[in-house]
Amino acid sequence: MTKKHNLPNELVESVFEKASKAAFGNPLITNINRGLVAEAIVALALEPDWQWVSADYSSWDFERADGIKLEVKQSAALQSWSKVFHGENVESKASFDIAPRTGYWRNQTWVPEVGRAAQIYIFCRHLIWDETADHRDPYQWEFYVVAASRLPIQKTISLKPLKLLCSAISFDEIRSEVQTLANFMS
Repeated sequence: MTKKHNLPNELVESVFEKASKAAFGNPLITNINRGLVAEAIVALALEPDWQWVSADYSSWDFERADGIKLEVKQSAALQSWSKVFHGENVESKASFDIAPRTGYWRNQTWVPEVGRAAQIYIFCRHLIWDETADHRDPYQWEFYVVAASRLPIQKTISLKPLKLLCSAISFDEIRSEVQTLANFMS
């Protein structure tokens, strides 16, 4: 059995700082952590009207007070591992997971409802694949805001069919685009 220690706040803060620097201290973020970066960028655009609710086993990432839910998906042209495996920067093709699920978690309870839990999707694509790429820069991304009802029933979607559903927008346009779509739904 492990003994619980009363750690000084400074030690906890040091662990937090080291982990944050390791995960987010470089311009190219690993696949797992880049999702969190994309969500943080969207949070900067949408808060305080939308609450960032994503956590382990979350079925959506943001929720508005009226219950409308939003899911963030991301892809980057330059992967953190690209140069290691290819010897040079190679553009990665965009593919986003949009598979309908067999259910979702709500307040730690499994709800067996087939479909997509969120009504709105934001697809975030980091465009830069040369040495200037910085996944932390909101202005190096483009965003696609789509009603879930417009997405095809399939497992993934790439940029070409996504661009048939909506136009790319910049970071500065996220808030108004999402608000317009959400207000239309409510």
